[in-house]
Amino acid sequence: MMAPKMTRDKSPLHSSSPLAERMRPRTLDEFAGQETLIGPGKMLSTVMSIGVLPSLILWGPPGTGKTTLAKILAESTSASFVFFSAVLSGVKEVRLIVEQAQKLRDTENRATVFFIDEIHRFNKSQQDAFLPHVESGLFTLIGATTENPSFHVTAPLLSRCRVLVLQALAREHLQAIFLRALADPENGLGHFQLHFTDEALAQLISLADGDARTGLNILEIAATLSLDRFQTAPDTETAPTITTNDIEEAGQHKSLRYDKDGEEHYNLISALHKSLRDSDPDGALYWLYRMLEAGEEPLYILRRLIRFASEDIGVADPQALSQTISCQQAFQTLGLPEGTLALAQAVVYLATAPKSNALYAAESDVRHHISRTGSLPVPMHLRNAATSLMKKLGYGKGYQYAHDQVQGLVEQNHLPPELNGTHFYSPSTRGYEAVIKDRLSKWRQILQQRKQDHNESKK
Repeated sequence: MMAPKMTRDKSPLHSSSPLAERMRPRTLDEFAGQETLIGPGKMLSTVMSIGVLPSLILWGPPGTGKTTLAKILAESTSASFVFFSAVLSGVKEVRLIVEQAQKLRDTENRATVFFIDEIHRFNKSQQDAFLPHVESGLFTLIGATTENPSFHVTAPLLSRCRVLVLQALAREHLQAIFLRALADPENGLGHFQLHFTDEALAQLISLADGDARTGLNILEIAATLSLDRFQTAPDTETAPTITTNDIEEAGQHKSLRYDKDGEEHYNLISALHKSLRDSDPDGALYWLYRMLEAGEEPLYILRRLIRFASEDIGVADPQALSQTISCQQAFQTLGLPEGTLALAQAVVYLATAPKSNALYAAESDVRHHISRTGSLPVPMHLRNAATSLMKKLGYGKGYQYAHDQVQGLVEQNHLPPELNGTHFYSPSTRGYEAVIKDRLSKWRQILQQRKQDHNESKK
């Protein structure tokens, strides 16, 4: 059966409300995902059953239902719901909301749920302004954020709120949402009898990347493309079908979840660093390209790789640092996109190199001793006698010139007396450090034997 032709001005596709807004769930039964929060015995279901709503911070990726949950919770308590955007509004608007909440409580004995979208955008003083009103119960605060609240929400406010973590929607949740939107004749696209090809639905789910809003926005555009094609040449299709070409055209470039200054930035660089440390080139390459595809600055990644070469490899492979410096120079010469292969080369080299944190441990140990012992004076024999006065004072006295000694080894202390015998650098048995470890051991044995021989000759 051929779907009826529709003129654009009557089409819900071109409604003033986007498809994502029209398909917003109105009850928990319609809500997809977040099973750890919703369901029998779970936190939000319990809150709704008792009708007492605590202040909350909803933390999760975009398009996972933070605003929707806040609205459903507010309606369950018959409270007045006030939507507030931290991007578009400021303290002046907050004062007006406080006044309205006071009036509503005094005249109607009705509570207010104050929902703040992107609460992490407020600075410390702005967030502190909410504290007395949250404490007094004037309103219930629900803040939504895509950023880690422990970094972006002040401690006093955070202590007065329950943090709920929302996860990116799974494939089965997204599939249910998109199929419902396609079938719903009132709020969705059901009036047009559209359907997906299996490949198109899978592609839409992939492009949505856990974000229902993004997926519904793509679906709305793809549906328009499909209907326009069907109405232009209805004989070529038995029904309007959303194809992979429609999804690709509507989705254009897939945008990965990322924030250069947010938690996801640190999560990804941490995953890259740990994959390198664990000698996994596959994991390291994956996280490298996740960052690059999301728009991370390549020079930032290179700086971290250079640090890694010293921190986690050191002289276990002395070439590691040279390789990363060379890759940095190669990238600066080539730029994007050609230069990304230099980063891949550096990542694979570092992942497959022998690992040692001996330098990192030595640095920490040295700093600890310096902090504990303060500015210990340089031993006299290690000082340079640059003037005759300094020579008379004993600068350089007793210093042994290594090149004049057998095997180039001298038996003399190079630390302040308080630290004599302390070893900061303890090479591992991996890579080139095994050679260094063996060399140091042999040198110490030679010097120890010389000391014994010297002591015996004095007897």
